[in-house]
Order: sequence, then C-alpha cells, then structure tokens
Amino acid sequence: MQGSKKEVIFPKHFDGKRFYNPNAPQASGLLNVLRWKLKSRSEKSPKFVDDVRQVVPVRRLEGNGLRSTLVNHSTVLLQDRRFNILTDPIWSERTSPFSWIGPQRHRKPGIAFESLPALDAVLISHNHYDHLDLPTLRRLASAQKTIFVVPSRLARFLLTQNIGPVQELDWGESFSFQGFTVHCVPALHFSARGAGDRNKTLWCGYVIETQERIIYFAADTAYGPHFTQIREKFGSPQLALLPIGAYAPRWFMSPVHMSPEEAIRAHRELGAQTSIAIHHGTFQLADDGIDTPKNHLSAVGKPDNFVVLANGESVDIA
Repeated sequence: MQGSKKEVIFPKHFDGKRFYNPNAPQASGLLNVLRWKLKSRSEKSPKFVDDVRQVVPVRRLEGNGLRSTLVNHSTVLLQDRRFNILTDPIWSERTSPFSWIGPQRHRKPGIAFESLPALDAVLISHNHYDHLDLPTLRRLASAQKTIFVVPSRLARFLLTQNIGPVQELDWGESFSFQGFTVHCVPALHFSARGAGDRNKTLWCGYVIETQERIIYFAADTAYGPHFTQIREKFGSPQLALLPIGAYAPRWFMSPVHMSPEEAIRAHRELGAQTSIAIHHGTFQLADDGIDTPKNHLSAVGKPDNFVVLANGESVDIA
C-alpha cells in the first residue's frame, strides 16, 4: 500500500445530544435555506437523459483485482474476489419522503436492481434521502442476505423499518468481515430527515481495507483536514470515491459539499491511485445542473487518474 501510516485519533464530534463538525463550519440553518430558495436560480437540466446502457455485473469477481461500477449518484458496486459491497444505494425515482414530489431522477441506474449480485455489505453514510433511500433498502433487505453498515445512532431507525441486520459504527470504529474490514471515518456534513431530528444521527465516510488495498468512500462531505488524517491513518488509497456535485451556490453549500476544485485537492492530498467522481449526474439537488459538475471538473484541470464514469461504467484496478 502507498503512503506511510501513523496513529491518528479522530476529533470529538458529539456534545451529548447532537453530532457536529469539529473545528469546521456547520450546515446552514433555516434562514439561510430560505434565502437560498428565494434568491438563487438553479441551472436547468433536461427532464430525462436516455443515455445509460445498463450492465449485468459478474456474480463474483475472479483474480486479485477490484472492479468499481457506478450505478448512479453515490451508489457504487465494489467487487473484489472476497466481497460485493454497495454504497448508499438508491433505485427510487425521487430523493424524497414522498413518491410524487421532490428531486426526480434524470438518468436510469447503470445496473437494474434485479441484476445485482449477492451482496456482502451495504454501506450507508448518513440519513439524507439521496443516501438512505428506504424503498431501496427495504427491497435489499427482502431480496438479499446482507449486512447494513451505518454511522452512530442510525441502526435503530433501520431496525424499526425491518431492515437488518445492522452494524453501527462511530468515527474510528471498525467491523471485520471474512477477508476485509470496514472502518468508519470522518466527513464534514450533517444529518436530518425531518424538522426535529437534525444532527441526532452521525454522518461518515468509510475505508475498506483488504490485504492488498485500501478503498475510500467519502460519501457526502465538505473539504477539510480529514482527507490528510485518513491518508495518515490508513495510507494512500488505491481507489477513492469522491463527491463533486450539489456544490452551488458556494456560500450555502461549502460547509457540506465539495466543489470540483476541492475534490481534486482532496484526491491529491489522499494520494489516491485512482479516484472516481460520485454524487452527480442523476439527481439535481442544488443550483448546479446534473452535468455541470463533471464539465466543471474537466475545465479546472482534472487529473487523468480522476475518472468520471457514466452510470453503468466500470473501472478495474489491478
């Protein structure tokens, strides 16, 4: 593995009642939400873009490589000979508590739900509707014998929805499977599904560690010192999944979402062998259009090893 490792203790992030971003700006409150909605004008995106070629993944990858297939948004299928892991799965038509209103899908998933292989773990980074999609998780719990890994204080919610088994982790905690370990690592974000539960459950990223490699799933996060901390603790990842979308306007989104420029900076600070852009291209959740993040990433000098995949495309890493 690349990079040196050292003992790193992640900072305190819970005050006894609610979680918070240590030594960093917090998510905007209601007044700024209203200011954003009243004064900002979002870019227009096509209602639906029919450019996705769905693929059928192998049931189990052979050899010693790693295959990463972008399904959509922050949903990635990671395949190693020891595991099939799915990140923040969403197959719903909207990211919303309702089926009839809320941000709608602009592209279909790159893998049909029925084509998923047997999963060993499902990683859920936080409770926002575009990352914790209950209809999808219920389907997975019904169709699969898998374990759901969630950040602190989120297990109870899943179990009340008959979704399980669940393994709950705080920053710095780990859970070992046969042949790999999942580590819960910091992110700068927030949590909420309603008006009264803001920051009562944790948000996180995950590091997947095997004998051969380190994989980092950043999930939703602002830019911050945690990228350097993660590299120092685990070494440079062979693969990083880094968010690039829902970044505009910056005055509102910068405490919780990276811009494409910041994603490139994170990629370099991690020393990632390969990074894949996530959190773009399927749902429009901010003022930037669905294809603006990937175009912006290229315009500001995307490194060749920072890859932008279409839904259904894969990257193989030796």
